[in-house]
Amino acid sequence: MFDASTFAHTLPLILQASRMTIFVSVIGLLLGFAVAVLVVTACLSPSAWLRRCGNLYTFLFRGVPLLVQLMLAYYFLPTLGINVSPLVAAIAAISLCEGAYLGEILRGGFLGIPRGQIEAAQMVGLSPAHTLIRIEIPQALKLTTPSLINEMILLIKASALISVVGVAEITRTAQNVAASTFRPLEAYLIAGLAYMLINGVLSVLGHYAEQRFGRA
Repeated sequence: MFDASTFAHTLPLILQASRMTIFVSVIGLLLGFAVAVLVVTACLSPSAWLRRCGNLYTFLFRGVPLLVQLMLAYYFLPTLGINVSPLVAAIAAISLCEGAYLGEILRGGFLGIPRGQIEAAQMVGLSPAHTLIRIEIPQALKLTTPSLINEMILLIKASALISVVGVAEITRTAQNVAASTFRPLEAYLIAGLAYMLINGVLSVLGHYAEQRFGRA
């Protein structure tokens, strides 16, 4: 039977753990976006060598499950003499994985930019770096906003996997509460509601951003 007191006791713990989920997801998304820009630039480069490197990166990080990447980052790096905390290992694995997925999303946006805009930027003397930052990335963001919002929501849910390396995010906290109180229903119910709330806010913000980009 549902226990309201356990629900009330667990709620503050899950809300606190939600901050860790949001922190890891936001940092992972920002770092992953930076990686994605490098990857898509390499994939669309005139250089065949760079294209192969970009495509190989995408193939590797999309081909291996995030859970396996997390375990490799957590257990393999110390064998190289690189000792990192579970949080750093989790952020590193998520960022590298997101770089591959966001890169594929941005690739569609980059390819959708009219060639004339790039040529016009070159004619007025913009460097390749300035063209990338001022023309290509804003245009690609506008063209891929719905896919990026969807990827952000998927990332929030995928962040539950970092519980396996001991980071106390929502799922890990729910597991601890369920184990200590023997009330898994209440613990996981609150965890599910927390994920729904975060993703609901993201959806609303994403819809607002989409409208803003549409009017721009």
